[in-house]
Amino acid sequence: MFLYDGCRFRRFRRPGDLLKQLERFATTDARLEFRRLLRIEPPQSDEELLDRFQRAAFGYFLETVNAENGLVADTSRPNWPASIAVVGFALSCYPVGVERGWIARDAAVKLTLAALRFFWNSRQGDGDDVTGHKGFYYHFLDMRTGLRAWRCELSVVDTTLLMAGVLTAGAYFTGDTDDETEIRELAEMLYRRVDWRWIQGSRPILRQGWKPKSGFLRYGWEGYNEATILYVLAMAAPDKPASDDSYAGWTATYQWENIYGYDVLYGGPLFMHQFSHAWIDFDGIRDAFMRDKNSDYFENSRRATYLHRAYARHNPSGYDGYGEALWGLSAGDGPGKFRARIERRPRKFSGYAARGAPFGPDDGTIAPWSYLASLPFAPEICLPALRHLRERHPEVVDGFRMPSGFNPTLANRRKFGPSGWISDAHYGLDQGIVVLMIENHRSRLIWELMRSSPHIRRGLCKAGFSGGWLSQPASPPRKDPAE
Repeated sequence: MFLYDGCRFRRFRRPGDLLKQLERFATTDARLEFRRLLRIEPPQSDEELLDRFQRAAFGYFLETVNAENGLVADTSRPNWPASIAVVGFALSCYPVGVERGWIARDAAVKLTLAALRFFWNSRQGDGDDVTGHKGFYYHFLDMRTGLRAWRCELSVVDTTLLMAGVLTAGAYFTGDTDDETEIRELAEMLYRRVDWRWIQGSRPILRQGWKPKSGFLRYGWEGYNEATILYVLAMAAPDKPASDDSYAGWTATYQWENIYGYDVLYGGPLFMHQFSHAWIDFDGIRDAFMRDKNSDYFENSRRATYLHRAYARHNPSGYDGYGEALWGLSAGDGPGKFRARIERRPRKFSGYAARGAPFGPDDGTIAPWSYLASLPFAPEICLPALRHLRERHPEVVDGFRMPSGFNPTLANRRKFGPSGWISDAHYGLDQGIVVLMIENHRSRLIWELMRSSPHIRRGLCKAGFSGGWLSQPASPPRKDPAE
């Protein structure tokens, strides 16, 4: 287990040592529950099982945050930079922690304010030694200085996920204290500063990013993927929005398929069907494309989840373990780039990749966190898969925090154990989507918060969505329970 102390990651071999470090963030009840979480007795009910996985995932953000500036590490690996998208997930997870009693409200306010103040005051410009430009931010930032790391790109989708978290914080912290008022003000200012017109250029679709020396990246956001919320927020922007035809330009690049009997808007990896849904409830609302298909994006994600199970049933490449209860391909770690002959079949393995079904890539690596991230769509197949994982591969879910991936085809080979290769890292994106989608399944908290956001509603309406909850009046802002 790792904890970022403001200067470096510190490793804790004993849970009790880590618990002491968490005391500055957590409530007394949360510390007691963290101790219970680390005990080995198996949970009995589905609710208890989900609670443990959600709690363990939430703990990632307390362990890897730099409390001075609110930045959160991309992975649990030592000396890794922050990811702006992971910060967006963290900002959305703090309200969940408050509601569940895992973090005190004032502690969540402090972490939220640290992040919002940092991004608002960070250096912007077209040079190298900055944090962002035109309201967008670099994909990876130094955990301490907050400056661009790894010569990475100014990332459009990662800035979008950051802004989703910013708006979630603004929607949740509605108290009349100075700090909560400042959260709402900073959330609005940060969102308004993003120059979506600049990143769009002359075409309807939005570009993927920009670098100071080479300019805009060659590719735009085309084909169905996790970018739905990108276009919604870009079109909704009050000051510098994308053009009104940008969303239609994007949907024109969609790929509708019939696979294993499922009519589905294709996107190979499961995260493409999950990320936008962490914030927007697409159940019952339709755009022009989905009206024509007599479907909606929630139903599409449900079908995609079933499609992944069907792919594992068919198991065209004959990977070990694939089947009714072991499925789910997504972006994540892999065993590494090497070839091996296993049971007389040549195999080629990869490192980090966006694995997808049924058209690949696929090297037998499962993303176990995808069960929890798809939970709202198909609990009837996700929960059995989760229990199967715990029963057949307990070392994969040791401590109830999902690793990035594991590969059972490598079981008892190349010095791997009975479950094969297991990633040695936890990723903030994986932990964040787990926290949010479990919460949407349990209480709909994030969906309800975003339903009340005028920006989300405006963006959806400009994109042509209608029906369902969009036909109803917006919910009033949540009140501080202390008021």
